[in-house]
Formats: sequence, C-alpha cells, structure tokens
Amino acid sequence: MSSFNGKREYGFLSFFLSVNKMKRIMVIGSPGAGKSTFTCKLQPKINLPIVYLDRLFWKADKTTVSPEEFTQKIERALSKPKWIMDGNYSNYLFDKRLNRCDTVFFLDYDVQTCLDGVRSRRGMQRPDMPWIEEKEDPEFMDYIRAFPVKQKPKIIMALSQHPHIKLYRFKERHEANQFLESI
Repeated sequence: MSSFNGKREYGFLSFFLSVNKMKRIMVIGSPGAGKSTFTCKLQPKINLPIVYLDRLFWKADKTTVSPEEFTQKIERALSKPKWIMDGNYSNYLFDKRLNRCDTVFFLDYDVQTCLDGVRSRRGMQRPDMPWIEEKEDPEFMDYIRAFPVKQKPKIIMALSQHPHIKLYRFKERHEANQFLESI
C-alpha cells in the first residue's frame, strides 16, 4: 500500500498523468472522517460524477432501502465508466467495488478526529445524506469508537488483496488537504 504523506511522490508530469488515470475512485474511512467533504473537494479537480452510498441506502425518513435494492443501486453505479464512490458499506459488494476501482482514498483518522467530525456537522445540510442530523446518536458514536477494531482490519485486509489499486492513505486531515491542494 502506498501513502501520500504531504510530499509529491512523483514528478509533476507523472503526478498529473496519475490523476488523469483516475476514473473509478473509492473514498473510504470511518464515519466522521470527512469522506464526503474530501469527495466534494476532489470532484471539481478531476470532473467525475459522485456516487454517495449513503444516498443510495437511506431514505429521507431515516429508514433504509432493502438489501436487494441497495445492491442493485450499487451494481448500476459500478457499471458506469467513471465515478467517485463515497462510503464504506463493506458488507455490500466491497470486494466487487475494489475490483472495479482504480484508486482508493482511505481517510484513516483517529477516533477522536472522527467523533469531532460528526459533532461538527450536526445541524448542517450535507450532500451525502437526505436529512439534517439534529442530535447525537449514541449507537452511531459507539460504532465510530469501535471502527478501528471491528472495521478497519477488514478494510486493510481487503485492500491488501487488490494490488492493482492506487492507494492514498491519509492519517491526518492536513495530509488529505495537502493532497487536494497539490492537484
């Protein structure tokens, strides 16, 4: 797995060509890491359509579509030639999505950063969700606290099995911001 550490790993021309080769991108990480914010900042720089998995999964009344419908929606999105797919949902076609993508941005931040991220967006309209979150959900916050132990190892294992993918793994927000500024 490669990592962008705030320094260009390539000369300008090879870096530019690498960005131009990005056609199917996944942005993954814990809830609260800022996947949607990162995706929104990346999109105008590379001009790919965004697929928000949360928008495919959740209804405005905070209920979800059926697993079959969600799977079908993901399949339709995967069939397109270009996209930025925002979200984990590792129980839904994660391996197939990794097989189809060419680039992954893994926002691998510490738990406190992610908890603060969720708290900072409360009361705000977001492009990835069909409602505005008004109050803290203790179960959701517990999911974030458990993410490094329960979800992250599965993600790392899955990524290790897809060597064709160009992986950018950011450990801190400033690394992701430096990357976006460098494009």
